Amino acid sequence: MYKIAVMGDRDSIYGFATLGLDIYPFTDPAAAGKKLRELAEGSYAVIYITEALATELTTEIDHYRTMRLPAIILIPGVSGNTGAGIAAVKKSVEQAVGSDIIFGSEG
Repeated sequence: MYKIAVMGDRDSIYGFATLGLDIYPFTDPAAAGKKLRELAEGSYAVIYITEALATELTTEIDHYRTMRLPAIILIPGVSGNTGAGIAAVKKSVEQAVGSDIIFGSEG
């Protein structure tokens, strides 16, 4: 059975544990990148990552973007929404359908 993980700073992800999700708090990008690779190669189908941490892991995240699993989804942290999450969704849609259907030609 597949699992769901949440990665990011402790304050941003702590509440997800009450939902039964596996949480992995990180402040060190190198350690977070290593854990992301471990989770992705394991039994995790969905990995939520705070936008702040994701900015430090762009190479690793881009590597898994073309794969079927895991789905890596960016979420806002306690510091707020940076817009990186919606930008990642937009990029995925553009790759899947060949054009920007979310924002049209103005995007």
